[in-house]
Amino acid sequence: MNIILLKPHEIDGDRLVLRDYRAEHIVKVLRSNAGDRITVGIIDGKTGHAVIEEIDRKRPFQVKLFLTIDKEPPPPSKIDIVLALPRPIVFKRIIHQLTALGVGRVHVINAARVEKSYWESSVVTDNGWKDFVITGLEQAVDTRMVPFSFHRGFKPFMTDTLPLIKARYEQMLVAHPKSETPVSNCIDKTDASVLIAIGPEGGWNEFEMDLMNQQGFLDFNIGGRILKVETAVTAIHAQISLLLEMASKRTQHKN
Repeated sequence: MNIILLKPHEIDGDRLVLRDYRAEHIVKVLRSNAGDRITVGIIDGKTGHAVIEEIDRKRPFQVKLFLTIDKEPPPPSKIDIVLALPRPIVFKRIIHQLTALGVGRVHVINAARVEKSYWESSVVTDNGWKDFVITGLEQAVDTRMVPFSFHRGFKPFMTDTLPLIKARYEQMLVAHPKSETPVSNCIDKTDASVLIAIGPEGGWNEFEMDLMNQQGFLDFNIGGRILKVETAVTAIHAQISLLLEMASKRTQHKN
């Protein structure tokens, strides 16, 4: 945890008393003392620092903070994700990883190779995904809650929802190991907003690929190896991020 995230209703003026897992983290992990400064931020708000005014090291832990919240959080990522719903245990890890890496929003969709039982997981039905977004933000020192939307139908998302949002993106890409287009050939515009579709274990089927291509997705590959979804998500995000950064630098050099 590299930032202590706060909810707006918890704050009383410029002070706050913590008595939960955050207080335990300050006491046991950070090993902070009265007078120390720690990094804090308001969920979906600004960041800053807090000075520890009082600290109780015995259970139940308690930490009294004086807050200075005066900095803007990092700008939203230009990468959005369409993700075929993975196994719940894998999905939890992916939520954390994507949030820590930086992503604008995530559309979770169905696919032929997604087990129906995955949709009954508490991480989907009870908004359990939000807890893993929080841990990702705490890792990356960010405050912006990444919005996740869930779509139980593949075709309705592609034919009804996608047309309403596709204007946001300069490019729409779909990862597919059989594609003949390397990812390095995909990014051709600087500061482009990109929508990336990543399939389930076993990949997209032929119907799904055909429909996505019809809707404007360009398929690409990241090499000859078949990766687990959680590995592919990280690798794809890293490569697309690097390509966007390189494109931006080329444009700046020309100007």
